[in-house]
Amino acid sequence: MMPPFCNAQQTSGVVRDANGQIVPKKIINPCLDSVDRQNLHRELMFNQKIGRNVLDQKSELEKVLRKQKEKQKINSEHKPNQGIRNELHLAVLQRANRKQLEREQNETDNQLNPEYLNARAKLRATH
Repeated sequence: MMPPFCNAQQTSGVVRDANGQIVPKKIINPCLDSVDRQNLHRELMFNQKIGRNVLDQKSELEKVLRKQKEKQKINSEHKPNQGIRNELHLAVLQRANRKQLEREQNETDNQLNPEYLNARAKLRATH
């Protein structure tokens, strides 16, 4: 397709270029040219600019939960990494406690009376 030149001729609504070829018209998009659609789009953009969500169809419970989450985010922003530090600290303490319990169990298993172990071994052998 060749773009129209300045000396394009127009006869009976048909635009021709300098070579006499018909220049295609731009196709009209009915959706974009619709006045109702333009008004709706203008209203949605205005509501977005002021921060109102017109399409919000959530229940009261969902709205309350969203507000609580927003409050938690605001509180966590004021105290950065406090929650993470507490969780990490608890995890480290739990792991240390588990390891200490395992060590204590291993020590008690190793400290059993040798006479008891010999008697137990003899009983196993007889059965």
